[in-house]
Amino acid sequence: MDKKSIIGIAVVAVLFLGFAYMNTKEQEKYQQEMARWQAYQDSLAAAAAVTAPAAGEAVAAADTVAAATVRERQVEALGATLAAAREAEAEEFTVENDVMAVRFSTRGGQVTGVTLKDYKRYAPRGEEGRPVEMMDPATARFGMTFYVKNGLRNVDVNTLDYVFEAEPVAEGPEGEQVVVMRLPVSGDASLEYRYTIYDTASPERDYLVGFDVRLVNMAREMANQTQIQIDWSNTSYQNEKGFKNENMYTTVAYRFPGEKSVEELGMSEEEKSKEVTSSLNWVAFKQQFFSSVFIAPENVSYADLGFSTAHPGSGYVKDFTARMTVPYTPQTEGYDFAFYFGPNKYSILKKVSLSEGDDLHMERLIPLGWGIFGWVNRWCVIPVFDFLRNYIPSFGIVILILAVLIRLVISPLTYKSYVSMAKMRLVKPQIDELAKKYPKPEDAMKKQQATMELYKKAGINPMGGCIPMLIQMPILIAMFRFFPASIELREQPFLWADDLSSYDSILHLPFNIPFYGDHVSLFALLMAVSVFITSKISYSQTAQAGPQMAGMKFMMLYLMPLMLLFWFNNYSSGLSYYYLVSNIITMGQTFGFRYIVNEDKLHQRMKENARKPKKMSKFQQRYEELMKQREQLARQQAAARNKRK
Repeated sequence: MDKKSIIGIAVVAVLFLGFAYMNTKEQEKYQQEMARWQAYQDSLAAAAAVTAPAAGEAVAAADTVAAATVRERQVEALGATLAAAREAEAEEFTVENDVMAVRFSTRGGQVTGVTLKDYKRYAPRGEEGRPVEMMDPATARFGMTFYVKNGLRNVDVNTLDYVFEAEPVAEGPEGEQVVVMRLPVSGDASLEYRYTIYDTASPERDYLVGFDVRLVNMAREMANQTQIQIDWSNTSYQNEKGFKNENMYTTVAYRFPGEKSVEELGMSEEEKSKEVTSSLNWVAFKQQFFSSVFIAPENVSYADLGFSTAHPGSGYVKDFTARMTVPYTPQTEGYDFAFYFGPNKYSILKKVSLSEGDDLHMERLIPLGWGIFGWVNRWCVIPVFDFLRNYIPSFGIVILILAVLIRLVISPLTYKSYVSMAKMRLVKPQIDELAKKYPKPEDAMKKQQATMELYKKAGINPMGGCIPMLIQMPILIAMFRFFPASIELREQPFLWADDLSSYDSILHLPFNIPFYGDHVSLFALLMAVSVFITSKISYSQTAQAGPQMAGMKFMMLYLMPLMLLFWFNNYSSGLSYYYLVSNIITMGQTFGFRYIVNEDKLHQRMKENARKPKKMSKFQQRYEELMKQREQLARQQAAARNKRK
């Protein structure tokens, strides 16, 4: 090792020893500083522990002073009576009759819940469903807003902010239960709510809750105003099996005074609202089979109505809101309102009224169809259906008998249509000869005239096969409206279906098919197959009668059954079952007509009729005149084209 290396090592060693010494000194200094800091923190904690009780007492004292200040300000703004009502503790209680339990809250003096005892929320077969609840108590709101005088101030009073004084439930002269809740305003002035829960002596009043509002000595207390605002809202539970189908029928409905028809906001999967500036005498939060209805015989002067749709699987369907106003004058002593909380049952809603001769037309809440379709349901289908279900316990058998009766009633039309198509088949060879005789497009008019002459001689009405089918359409459409709206089918099982008012499911799919769903409805599938078979039978007859029907083969045989399969998969299984039975009966009638109608004898009769002089029907006369006009027009157009050339 040379001299330079030794010197280098010595320098490194001195530097290392110096660094170690200095680091030791710094560590000692750091430990001393940490000890002093910890001692300082301990002294602070001890001081805080000593002064904490005193500080808590100071905060409590400050809160007491603040509460007293708030109290003084409330008394100054509202008056002592309303201030006390604002601070009171709310109570809840329930009043029942045989069909429902109504829950009240003294907070706002309002109805916060209604339980229907005779109806259950959907539950799979073998499971017990809970009773139907008309609203979610957490979201139920019914408040009246008005102004009262307090010195020179006008105080905005919303009843939802105040606690009413409830009297013990009393019994009325006819056995009804009366609930009286009162909101003291000032002195002898008060707002009084009087609810009436009826007994079951009158079924149409079972689900009716009388709601009388009395302004007791309020004229001198009310500020200058011309109206009182009513805010009503609640959230509807999902009570049925299929969210999509129930949501389609859940909306806000209302009626104009003097009108039989009912207006609706319509279906929406999101939000919808509408301002109504005309008078209304009731507003309904309508679900598929149940409705909550606010009835105002003296009419609401304005309404802002709306709903928003809940998410599927949430257990809810829609959030309803209705902001309404009723007229007010110093002479107004009160309002005779009412609520209906119950089923959308035609026999009950038809009879609901508040006074003699006061027809509310609440049965129009049930979507039975407009015009002739509704007429068929109200005057034909419903009476027969109600008669059958009084004697037959199984609704599946009731639907079967109903389908048989309807097909028997319209069987003359079906027979007439079959005979007309048979005649068309018999003259088809002659129609083909006319097609060969007039092959050119310019001879189309001559061909039509010759065809009509042939039909006249053979005694054939070209519309004979279509008119009977058109006559049947009101019945078919009426049944389409009847079954999804029939609460009688609710909770009624039949075969594999656990609820005829909703879809049946034999297979749940692990995925969702657009426009079809996540399940397989066997009734819908069988119905689609029956449509295919009946369409094939019908096509075989019509294709023989006229070649123009060949172009409709794809639509009749394949497209229509497929569309109906997708459409009915989420619909009422009772409806699919009815159409299935109806199609089977139609097939049987068709084969029966083939046996009854002897086409050889029919053809001979047609030949005999052809020899007799025929008087054209009005339809044939109009048709022939139209053909002549079209032929003359075609000649004029052809002549004009020749001149231009």
